[in-house]
Amino acid sequence: MHKKRPVNIGLLGIGTIGTGVARGLVARSQILARQAGCLLVLKAVVEKDVSRHGLAGLDRAIFTDDYRRVVYGAEIDIVIELIGGEYPAFDYIKEALSNGKHVVTANKEVMAKHGTELLSIAKEHHAGLRFEASVGGGIPLISPFQRDLVANDIQAIYAIVNGTTNYILTRMAHDKLDFNLALKHAQKLGYAEANPANDIGGLDAAYKLAILTSLGFDMDVNFDEIFYEGISRLKPQDFSYAEEFGYAIKLLAIAKRSDNLVEARVQPVLIPAESLLAKVDGVYNAIYVSGDLVGNILFYGQGAGPSATSSAVLADVINIAQNISAGRDNAPRFIPEKKSGIKPMSEIQTRYYFRMKVQDKAGVLARIASVMGDQAISISSVKQQESDASTNTAEIVIMTHPARESAVQDAIKVINKLPVVKEISNFIRVEAI
Repeated sequence: MHKKRPVNIGLLGIGTIGTGVARGLVARSQILARQAGCLLVLKAVVEKDVSRHGLAGLDRAIFTDDYRRVVYGAEIDIVIELIGGEYPAFDYIKEALSNGKHVVTANKEVMAKHGTELLSIAKEHHAGLRFEASVGGGIPLISPFQRDLVANDIQAIYAIVNGTTNYILTRMAHDKLDFNLALKHAQKLGYAEANPANDIGGLDAAYKLAILTSLGFDMDVNFDEIFYEGISRLKPQDFSYAEEFGYAIKLLAIAKRSDNLVEARVQPVLIPAESLLAKVDGVYNAIYVSGDLVGNILFYGQGAGPSATSSAVLADVINIAQNISAGRDNAPRFIPEKKSGIKPMSEIQTRYYFRMKVQDKAGVLARIASVMGDQAISISSVKQQESDASTNTAEIVIMTHPARESAVQDAIKVINKLPVVKEISNFIRVEAI
């Protein structure tokens, strides 16, 4: 029988998540040992501010500001990377894997941009690389894609994977708050950071979409090909109009097959109000997957926070330790093979919602319809609010039939120049799930 020796762990970074993981390793040592089949020992913590050992309740002796103690230390079996950001985290992970260390990371940016490279290095050196916490926090997601869904031909993934933006959109929809006020509420409650740019701009969700696209469609995704935009231009009236048309507005990460390519985009979209994703509110995440064998399934749960993320990190650690204890290889079995086949944003086709401020006079709609008609954009419905006599303007909302993105962008340029159009206040894509 393989000898059940302790498995030694080195931790890179002890911020909020790192502290939760460290405390979990110490406080739950006996429980984790039963699950792993061996004792898990936190041997070293790399942190620039070594005085943080007191905050985590850990022995000062295991703290160091030298990453090499973990990445190259002969006693370390598993490296947990929780520094965040692309660099130096990528370099540390690469060096650890190249040195035969198993790695667990929650780093969505690194895995989105360098995942295939790191998985290949891990396989070459018979090292494990686990990243369950990089998408969906505590929701079991990466592992199901790597194991339980591999027999499926995945057709589509629709995902709410950013709790900050989902909370903001929920408050805007239910409480009619404007964006800035909803953001302030999110920051006050700790759901949004002081600098929320990555969340509200869609970048955080785009990182996660790159990982999901890679897993779901067996693709070496070029992150730069993923289109993303945020939620800051949404207004309370957009939610009111959406409700009247039978829709909800969500920031959706979308990956789906389209003409032998894959659409991969993050954007606020109108989705049918009766759909499951439309009912996912607050800071919760949900990932809707359509496969040819399994049909339609939904992963749902708390997508962020120290406890949920720590749960995913510790599960990966236990998985690797179980294999070490049993003498099994931890090398990745899944490495994306196909080169990126992302469909250009200009070529996608979907329906569109337009909200415009126009002159309150006869013939305005005909002028707009003519421009759209020139671009083969067919109007599905039009709604007009009461006009403003003081400015002689009216607000109209137009819903289109499916149209090509490039045609819509060309039409927008022309419509914006029409004398009868004061402004295109917003346009939002419509997704039929």
